[in-house]
Formats: sequence, structure tokens, C-alpha cells
Amino acid sequence: MLKCSRCPGARAVMSWQGTHRGLLYKTHVLVTWKQNLKFSHLSSKVNDTILREVNFPSDRRSFFSGALWSLLRCTFFTPGLNSARPQSTSADGRDPIQVHKEKLRMWFSHLPQEEKHFGGVFTPETMHVDPLIVERKPEESQSILQGLSVVQSPHHPPLDVGQLFDAACCGGGCGVGRGVNVLLYGAVGTGKSTVVRKLVLDWCAGATLSHFSLLIPFSCEDLAQINRPVSLRDLVGRKYLDLRRTPLLSGDSDQAKNVLFIFNGMEKMWLDFSIATTELCSDPNEALPPATIVINLLRKYLLPEASILVTTRLSAVDCVPQKCVTRYVQICGFSDPDRQRMYFTSRLLHQQTTERPSSEAESLVQLLYLNLQRESQLATACFLPSYCWLTCATLHLLHFTTSSSPTRTLSGIYTSFLRLNFGGEVLGAAEVLNGQEQHHDSLMRYVVRTVGKLAFNGVSEKRTSFSEDELEQFVGGKTKTYEELRQLAVFRTDVLDFFLVPSGEMGSPEAGDDVQKRYVFAVPAMQEYLAALYVVLGENKSALEKISQQLSSAIGQAGDDVTTLVTILAKFIPFRIFAVFNLIKLFPSLFERINSHSKGRIARTMTAEMFRSEDSFNTDVLDQVEQSLLGVQGPQPQKMVDNKAFELYPIFMGGLLHYNNRVLLEKLGCSIKSAAVSQITRTLRKHLVREIRREQPPEELMDILLLLYEFQNPRLSAEVLGCLKVLRLSNVRMTPLKCFILSSVLSCAPSRHLLDELDLSSCHLTQELLEMLQPAFLHTRSLK
Repeated sequence: MLKCSRCPGARAVMSWQGTHRGLLYKTHVLVTWKQNLKFSHLSSKVNDTILREVNFPSDRRSFFSGALWSLLRCTFFTPGLNSARPQSTSADGRDPIQVHKEKLRMWFSHLPQEEKHFGGVFTPETMHVDPLIVERKPEESQSILQGLSVVQSPHHPPLDVGQLFDAACCGGGCGVGRGVNVLLYGAVGTGKSTVVRKLVLDWCAGATLSHFSLLIPFSCEDLAQINRPVSLRDLVGRKYLDLRRTPLLSGDSDQAKNVLFIFNGMEKMWLDFSIATTELCSDPNEALPPATIVINLLRKYLLPEASILVTTRLSAVDCVPQKCVTRYVQICGFSDPDRQRMYFTSRLLHQQTTERPSSEAESLVQLLYLNLQRESQLATACFLPSYCWLTCATLHLLHFTTSSSPTRTLSGIYTSFLRLNFGGEVLGAAEVLNGQEQHHDSLMRYVVRTVGKLAFNGVSEKRTSFSEDELEQFVGGKTKTYEELRQLAVFRTDVLDFFLVPSGEMGSPEAGDDVQKRYVFAVPAMQEYLAALYVVLGENKSALEKISQQLSSAIGQAGDDVTTLVTILAKFIPFRIFAVFNLIKLFPSLFERINSHSKGRIARTMTAEMFRSEDSFNTDVLDQVEQSLLGVQGPQPQKMVDNKAFELYPIFMGGLLHYNNRVLLEKLGCSIKSAAVSQITRTLRKHLVREIRREQPPEELMDILLLLYEFQNPRLSAEVLGCLKVLRLSNVRMTPLKCFILSSVLSCAPSRHLLDELDLSSCHLTQELLEMLQPAFLHTRSLK
């Protein structure tokens, strides 16, 4: 007879005799095995397997007495297995959904590297400002800037993120028992990814969308990289390991009604909803391409009870058929100065851990808000939260730099800004042709070749506004194929308005100009940055220079085979100038000389543009940057200055050659070759040594120090400063950043090199600034 006293039904077990002893022995063995392994409970599938193993009849309750049924129920059937939300526990006995929430909170609370511009003390909760969100169908939407006046009309009341899936607003979903598909669309920089991040964090904290038991976010950029078939459950399990066995995704009954999928950045997948190319599927365990899984979820063939939130840009809204969308919602950014001020306050007043913000920070925000209320160009740019970030990053660099701050440069801020908005993007999706995958150009490289060329033309001709014809000339170009036209349409819809905005001014008929709307860069310094990037990447070449670079490698492969050589040349050179290149048959080294001459000319062209004397401005570059953000206090000039100095343009050209910026640009698809950097650096060294030996005005001298700081090349700084004996910066309004730059650059000089004189008279120095300048004082014999 069995003796077991571990549960209340032990006596009933011991009273059983005869044919049931073998059955009870099996039961006892399974009970002991379960307790030794400390299983908290078993899934229903395992329970059924055990019952079949011990030959339990189907009608278990009628077969056993009440006491024995209590024994089996407490042994194999734990409370909660038949609850409304069946869920297996994790290895440590915790609820997998709770573990999932904790991991999501950890992942989505992580801020990008670029947030170090603000000291690294921010959290998504403290710095978040909700952008304006309205329910509006795509056909009702106008362009961002044209829709400013109607964006908060009574027909489109603002929505909270928690209201996106309200049953009353969604009209009962896609049908009886079906989940809701919400399409959130908006232009680049309006804050789609930020809204998704805040939504996930609020769900993890139970602050919103608490009626969803499970939230599963996906990045469409990551899904597009998966090149093999995978099932929905495996797709979820490979990213969220704790959910690999969740019954909510099994497809049984209507358990998926409490699940919300989020697909962020749908434009990066290029979904094809045609029946002929996309297989229908309703099984979560069937392996399919990720794009097919997303399409079937939106079609409601796969887990029709689940709800879905899709974010995308304007160009991809029509990729999803309207019958697959329950609700269209547009994100409109910061539509009014008050919302922008909330963002600036959260960024600039709380940049430190102190509870009380400094008076300087409060006055800075007040000046910024006054400039926004003047209907300035800055207010137009800050309609996009991305430009609010750029403005705050620049002001933080200008006003909150301390001696303990990390090294930050203007070039680095603008490069990081572009990486945040266009990192890793290509213009179009990858295609497979003749068995090989063909990749399109990076989006940023396309921006440099079009918008950058326009910016360089404006810098060369001292212009900041451009007509519609000029946009068509530089951005449209000579497009012929259907693919080029499609890429151009996507670029105009998503990207062009991000950089260029209407200026509100028209051409002057008296001056013979066409009466056309004119466009300007949303942030003036962006024109100079893109123009500098256009030059540094080598795009400012003539057709002959571009052909020579391509042919120099092709000729080396062709050898002495004249026929092959002629075939190669015919692919690159028009026949009307083909006779000029017949000289290559006799002088193969000609192109090597042309190629080396081209590199040298590019370097000399770049340095020749630096530090050109301009009479229109008498302040240094950093003061000009501050004035463009905070406005000019006092009387305004009655006449617009036509010939802008563009003094930030050469500063950017030097800063872009810094290694950290080159690494970021490499991620954007804009590679600056080391050979080009070496060539430009050698030419720049000769130019700076020649310039610094001359007596420069204090503002121009401060700009040279800024260039050396942006370049972040200690050897170059040491060689240039080795030729400097007297450093006169009198009457330059010193700021924390300028003091930091002066100390940083002078610290690169050799220890044996001392300045004969450092003139800082009438520089408005305070005790705090003097402390920042102490490292600079160690490199001078006489201080004025």
C-alpha cells in the first residue's frame, strides 16, 4: 500500500485496492516528479498528456471520488490555467508579460547617443511634449506648412494617444469581432518615433491603453532586413524571448483581441497588397516573409481580433488600401509657439540636476520665445520637433558649455541631427535583379547631390532664397526612367519640405524677376552645412573630373587592348568630345595627372573660400549663430543685407573632416576617403599658417580658433599655433564656449611654446569665465 501524506487526499489514495493500484502508482510517481522539479504549474497541453499516460478516462470527475479528484486537481491543475488570459510562466515563475513590460521599459527608456549634447540627465518622460495629432484622411491633408491655419479646426479636434483605439471613435473596428487598424502618418521630423516610444512607456506603466494585455512593437527597418521566411510566433519569439509560447498569439478563439501590434516606419518595407504577389495566411505558425505577415495582419486574415498601429511617412500612405485601415490619424508636430516653448523649457531649464533653473537659462528661454512670437523663420522651422531639438542642442552648446563638458562641435551637432532623421535610409527598397540584390543610393547622398548642390550654388552667389525654377533645376535634374521619377516623387514628398520652406517673399517685377514663390532653408546654417558637405564629398567637380576618376581605374584593367579601351571610353564620354581622349592611346598616364590635379584643385578651392573678408558683418561666427536663434535685440536694419557672409560654411568644411563626423557620415552613406582628408589637411595647413602670420582682426582670429577646434586635429593645431606669437582678442564678447575653445586649442600647442602676449581686454570676462581660461593662461608670458 502507498504511503503519502503530502496532500489532503492521501487517505483516499491509501484506501484504494485491486485493479487501481497500478494506476495510483503511476500517479504517485508523477506527483513526486513534479514536486522534486518544483514546477509551479503545467500547461493544459502537458496536463492532457499526463492524463493520457496514466489512462485517465475522459470523464475525470465521475471516475474519481471527491477526495481523489481534489488530489489530482491540486497536483496537475493549478488555478489560473483556465482564466480569461491563459499564460505560461517564465523559468523563474514570473509572469512573462510582466517581464516583457520591464524589458520594454528598459529598451525604450534608452536615449540615443546624441542626447549627450544636453548633459545626459534627461528621460523620455521629463522632456516629452505631445505633438498635435488629429484624425484626418490623406485626401483631406495639405502640405505641412499650408495646413498650419486649419490644423486645429473644429472639424479636426486634437487627439490624445490614448484615444487612438477608442471604440466610440473607431466605429466598432473593421467588423464584428475584429481589431482596429490605425494608420499614423506625418512628414519627416514631426515626432512619429517619439510618440511610439512614449506610448510604449506609458503602456508599461499602466498609464494608457491598459485594456490591451500585450503590446508588441516592431521596427519595419529591422523587419526589412530579414531575408528568410519566418512564422509570426517565431518572429515575436526571436525579438521578445519571453513571449515565444504565449497563447495570446496561438489564434485560438478570440485571445488576440487584447493584443496590440505596432509597426513603426512602414515606408521602409514597401508592402505589396496585390493578391497575385502576396500569399494569404491565417496560421500564426506558418513560415512566410515578414512583409507577407504584416500584410496578412492588416488584411485581418491573420489574428483578425488583434489591433494594429502603423506609422509611416506621407509618401507611403497610399501603399495600404483604405479597406485595411480603420482610422487615419495625422501627426502635425508643434503647431503653435506655446507648444514649442514647452519643449524648449523642458530642454533648457532642466538641463542640470538642480531643482532651481538658473536666471541665465530663464532669460534665454524668454528671448527664444519672443523670437518665435515674431513670426520669424525660426518659428516656421520649429514647427517640426526635429528642428526644436537642433535649436536646443545649438543653444546648449553656446550657453551651457563648462570646463567639465564633453567635447562638442557645431559640425558634430548637425551631423548627429541628420543621423537621427536619416540614419541608414536608402531612396527606395532593395530589389533582386538577375539573382543579385541591387541597392539604391543612400538617401543622405541623394540629399547632398540635389539639395547640397542648390545650397552650394547659393553660397557661391551669396543668396539664401531660391525660386521654383531653381528647385526644379537642381532637385529635379534630368530624370528619364520610371524608377528615377518614382524616387524623385518620394523625395519631394518626404524630404524636400524638411530642408526647404516657403519664404513668403516674391520676385520683384521692377528688377525683372519672375513673380514666383521663393524658398529658403528652414535653418539658415543648414544651407552652409550642406554646401560644405557637397564640397568635402567631392561632388563639386566638373564632368571631366568625374569621368577621369572613373576611367583611371578602368584603364588599368584594360591594359594595351585598344578595342577594350575604346569600348570603356564610349560608355562614359559623349562622342562629340571623344576625339580629345584618343590621346590616352599614346599617353596612358594622362589620366593619372588629371586625377591628381583634380584633387589638388578641390583642396585649393576649399581653402580659398575660407576666411574671405566680408564687410557686411563685424561679429564672429558664434555671435552670428546666436543672433539667428535669438534674434537681434535693438533697432532692426531697414534694408535687408543681400550679400551674406556665409562664414560658417568654411568652419563646417573643416569640422566635417574630423574622424567622429566621418564615422557618422559613413553610416549615412556619405563616405569621405582618407586620401581626400589627407590632401585637404595638407593644403589647409599651408593656408592657415600663412593666414595666422598676418595680423587678423579679433573676430577673424576667433574664427580661426573655432575652425581648429571644429577640426579636432591636435597636430594641425600645434603646427598652426607654433607660428603665432601674439593673440589679440580684444573687444570680442567672450562666452563660456569661446573660453572653452580658447583653452582647448591652446592646450594643443607644444609645452615649450609660449605666447608673447594674450590680449583679452574689453572681453566682458567674469569670475567663472576666468576660471575656464586658466589652462590658456599657462601658455602665455604676458596677459592683458
